Amino acid sequence: MNDTSSKMEKMVDECYASMTPHQRMRIAASMFETARAIVESSLPENLSRKERRLAFARRLYAGELPEVALVAFAEWGS
Repeated sequence: MNDTSSKMEKMVDECYASMTPHQRMRIAASMFETARAIVESSLPENLSRKERRLAFARRLYAGELPEVALVAFAEWGS
């Protein structure tokens, strides 16, 4: 579903096209940090660090990465 008018879509595209790569990267990083905060706030508080990292990885990357990669991420740095 797309409820954005073609005029508005063109304006947004032009705005992004006029940005420097650094500006676009800052926006992408900010969006990821917002998504991270939303996921983190939805996890149960009583999870261990490993359980929290695994739950986080599953929420963001399940279906895109194999389970073994998600578990390796959860165990990394432990």
